[in-house]
Amino acid sequence: MSCLKVMFPLFVAAVMWAVPAQAIPESFADLAEQQADSVVNISTTQHVQQGMQGLPPGLNLPQNSPFNEFFNDFLRNMPQQEQEKHALGTGFIISADGYVVTNNHVVDGADEVIVKMRDGTEHEAKIIGSDPKLDVALLKINAKGLKTVKIGNSEALRVGDWVVAIGNPFGLSQTVTAGIVSAKGRVIGSGPYDDFIQTDAAINPGNSGGPLFNAQGDVVGINTAIYSRSGGNNGIGFAIPINLAKPILDELKEKGHVTRARLGVHIADIDKETAEALGLKTREGALVPQVEAGSAADRAGIRAGDVIVSIDGTAVRKAHDLPIRVARHAPGDKVKIGIIRDGKLSTVTVAVEAMPDEQTAQNGNAKPDGNKVRLGMVLENLTPELAAQLQARVKKGVVASQVQPALPAGRAGIQRGDVIYRINGHDVNDMNGFSKMAAQFKPGDVLRIMMDRRGDQVFALIKLPKRNGGED
Repeated sequence: MSCLKVMFPLFVAAVMWAVPAQAIPESFADLAEQQADSVVNISTTQHVQQGMQGLPPGLNLPQNSPFNEFFNDFLRNMPQQEQEKHALGTGFIISADGYVVTNNHVVDGADEVIVKMRDGTEHEAKIIGSDPKLDVALLKINAKGLKTVKIGNSEALRVGDWVVAIGNPFGLSQTVTAGIVSAKGRVIGSGPYDDFIQTDAAINPGNSGGPLFNAQGDVVGINTAIYSRSGGNNGIGFAIPINLAKPILDELKEKGHVTRARLGVHIADIDKETAEALGLKTREGALVPQVEAGSAADRAGIRAGDVIVSIDGTAVRKAHDLPIRVARHAPGDKVKIGIIRDGKLSTVTVAVEAMPDEQTAQNGNAKPDGNKVRLGMVLENLTPELAAQLQARVKKGVVASQVQPALPAGRAGIQRGDVIYRINGHDVNDMNGFSKMAAQFKPGDVLRIMMDRRGDQVFALIKLPKRNGGED
């Protein structure tokens, strides 16, 4: 009896340890069968006009030969030859009346898109809209009563959860592969909205645009990219979280393109020196080195040098988090932005604005005169004429008329035409005031610089070398 009393607790503990958080499925056969009719193959054709390029093989003429012009005219007047480029991908049906989701890169530039169903039926598809930045496209085929997928919640995914990919790898239709979620929030350098699900479910060329299902059969991602040195699966595939794609599908359906929201700030991650210079307790958040003049952020009072630490109460841990969070809002939405300024936490409300299609930035011009200082730039007083030329909003300061890229000012991102008007919290009115400040600079100092760049507020940190050596 005493022996049983000892063994019973150990037996219970062993049973509790053996129960997994998510049971390993015996099979994905039911899921594959239920979703097969909602996954489609996509083939595209692009017509490319191509003429003869260069001289015929074996014909090499001297550079100054009079026949060069003859042959160039001959080649220019030759008729263009049309070639066809073909590509394969995958998609999935989201509405019974024929709307299909895939990757933008699957159909980009295509003259013809064919959607092939599980039973072999083919439909010519129309590209309704696309979003190159997120790599999502919406197609429409002329069909009714189609089997559709169920859209899931990618936020609920956990690392280690089972997922299933169905697609068209290498043209092999209705291929089913399974694996787990290897990681979330992956940034792979494809764009500002990288937030990929990483999975070891086999994804290969041709899987692009296909669905990634959770174990319940809900779509949680759009298979998009692989990491491979050979071109084949190495167990590292990436899918766009469906929660990122869902908000834009209706917009693609209505307008054919996506209009994203923005604050109008430039951002950067916070390194150790920046955190120390700003008196931050951690390196979390997004530093604002520049505020665009007249932007939503400017109107709301966000300043260069602020650190954005939250959006609507959700923490911003690194700079990359910010555009993803802002993009989830529509232009005109009022967003609460948590900022740290001068060591104090506060909240500002910003009515986010529409992101323009293209943004350009120009540098001002100034005469290469002035006094050279050890920061590695040539400065001169800001005059009313220069202020007008540089479109500066400030009235006093010093202008960087030359900047040496390899020295501290250049490494800090200061550009020709920038107007420096504050250093370490003290106003800089003219060259005399700047020279007095510069006399106090010591090796290893980190200077907090406020500038006007064509009307934009710009914040920079100049890190002086810890040793003096030549011109620094």
